[in-house]
Amino acid sequence: MRTAAVTEVRRPSAVRALTTLLALTATATVVVELLNWWYAPEQGFGLAVRTGWAMLRSLGFLLLIGHVRRGRTVARPFGLILAVTTVFAVGRLIVPRQGVPPLPGLLGFALLTGLCVAVVWLLYRSPAVSGHLVRHRPRLVIDRDGISWRETPPRQPEVSGWLLTSRAAAFTYSPLMLVPALVAGGAVLDDRLAAVPAVLFWFGAGIVTSYAVLFCTAFLMRGKGWARTLLVAVTAVVLAVDLPLCWWLLGPDGLVRDGGPLLAAAALTLYGLRRATRAERAAPAA
Repeated sequence: MRTAAVTEVRRPSAVRALTTLLALTATATVVVELLNWWYAPEQGFGLAVRTGWAMLRSLGFLLLIGHVRRGRTVARPFGLILAVTTVFAVGRLIVPRQGVPPLPGLLGFALLTGLCVAVVWLLYRSPAVSGHLVRHRPRLVIDRDGISWRETPPRQPEVSGWLLTSRAAAFTYSPLMLVPALVAGGAVLDDRLAAVPAVLFWFGAGIVTSYAVLFCTAFLMRGKGWARTLLVAVTAVVLAVDLPLCWWLLGPDGLVRDGGPLLAAAALTLYGLRRATRAERAAPAA
């Protein structure tokens, strides 16, 4: 049996570089958010919520480090959607309501963007990293030897990386709806009590979306064609609900800051489904 020390030594240099890069990205996310908070002219409830949500992504990068170190296949789609949404989440906070962004914030955002691009490049373009990320999550196994928790190949045929990317992107729908709903809730408590039903509906829609996405992706991973159509329909409904509410309750600024990341996640979901469909159609011909 290989020890942890031996496993660490035998990791490819590209994998070690990726884990270091992820740690730097997690740190940069916190630093950039603190800089933005320091220089923000208005440190209100909405900025606090958005800043807290963006800083939580640093924990996502730490979780991604664990997946990379263990060689999990889920690391690639998880890293892609985390990098894309982090750039949008931080970028929407750099731009103030009026005037130009502060120079330290812009420099920090440029650095963070470069780190995220480097992370995605290593995940998808490095042969060493691709060869390392081949393990599946451990499962509870019951067999003749008893009950054990170990890595096993999936029971269903292995799905493409683009389907995994679509699943990871779709899982962000719910939090990307709940964050602006929480921001709108703070504004409603101030001077727009008549909009309370709309905010409650927004919260409810965000929670229902999480269950709808979970249902769709569960069958999507099993190769059900109707699950793809249903996920496209869920994506359309999510956009039809979230974007008008962003415009009405948060204004054009909220539409850009909160609707933009959701649009990016939806575009990545649909693009992943399209690429996966093309790959499956080309496979029989090949």
